Amino acid sequence: MTMIERKIIHIDMDAFYASVEQRDNPELRGKPVAVGHAEERGVVAAASYEARRFGVRSAMSSLKAKRLCPQLIFVPGRMEEYQAVSRQIHEIFHEYTDIIEPLSLDEAFLDVTENKPGILLAVDIAKEIKQKIKERLNLVASAGVSYNKFLAKIASDYRKPDGLCTIHPDQSLKFIARLPIERFWGVGPVTAKKMHSLGIHNGEQLRTRSLDLLAREFGKMGAVYYDFSRGIDLRPVEAIRIRKSIGCEHTLEKDINKHSSVIIELYHVAVELVGRLAPKKFRGNTLTLKIKFHDFNQITRSITQPKELTTLEVILPLAKQLLKEVDYEQHPIRLIGLSVSNPREEEEKGEVWEQLSFEFSDW
Repeated sequence: MTMIERKIIHIDMDAFYASVEQRDNPELRGKPVAVGHAEERGVVAAASYEARRFGVRSAMSSLKAKRLCPQLIFVPGRMEEYQAVSRQIHEIFHEYTDIIEPLSLDEAFLDVTENKPGILLAVDIAKEIKQKIKERLNLVASAGVSYNKFLAKIASDYRKPDGLCTIHPDQSLKFIARLPIERFWGVGPVTAKKMHSLGIHNGEQLRTRSLDLLAREFGKMGAVYYDFSRGIDLRPVEAIRIRKSIGCEHTLEKDINKHSSVIIELYHVAVELVGRLAPKKFRGNTLTLKIKFHDFNQITRSITQPKELTTLEVILPLAKQLLKEVDYEQHPIRLIGLSVSNPREEEEKGEVWEQLSFEFSDW
């Protein structure tokens, strides 16, 4: 099978958490809703489309969200309910294929090249999935269809909400050429700024840059960007994903920059991390410290050891060592996180990942 013979669908639930809340509470329908807490240290976990029109976005501080949208309604999250609904969505997916790669509770790739009903066109499968989600769960999903994961993901974002977009192999290079560089998978604000400095603002300009230049400027990702600009993405849809890391983080009640206070909070995060590692029998040897400052800028620092990182006696000293690399006296800390990654190969086996205008009628 050639690359362009694959048929990949990316399903993305529209404003998932907020939509579930609006579905279950009629009084919230049509109103700007944020899932999260309204207090001073709160963060928006999800925002309805009514709230997004005011600029409210997930991961935004609750205070900023309230300034942008004074009539914003905050509701507490119900993770167990979202997980239950996600399972119902996946039951629909399994009516068509068992090759499903979840990215989160509300997002997944499906390989429907060979599908259970024997439907010829992937776009018809996407239409049916969207319709069943609407009829059975009273929720709205957007779908993207193409021959690889990169383009299917781009397509699902193209006509949100309630979108359906197909990027046909014959039209992919033309589509990519005018795609803003910020829309490329793996290009965040920092990378986009660097791309702009190199005169790269869209896919067409990216395609003119050599592999050597991109590798020099962006390391391993340079080859990925090189391929993406040419419509190439050979990654398969993986029905089972190996857990690569376990972590936790604490958003603090107030910003801190006193050494003793930071050490105490670091200790609490380390204790919680150890508590999460044990039940999963996860054994990695890389520890990563994540710090988010008062201005929402964040940094990470990592260290790899030859021994497994499973106990507080091992993890806490390494965390303190990483903390020494962070200047927080002049930049108070808002959030502290720790994670263990880089699992041994023998420990990986069997681990399931847990997280949680182009449309053609002939393809």
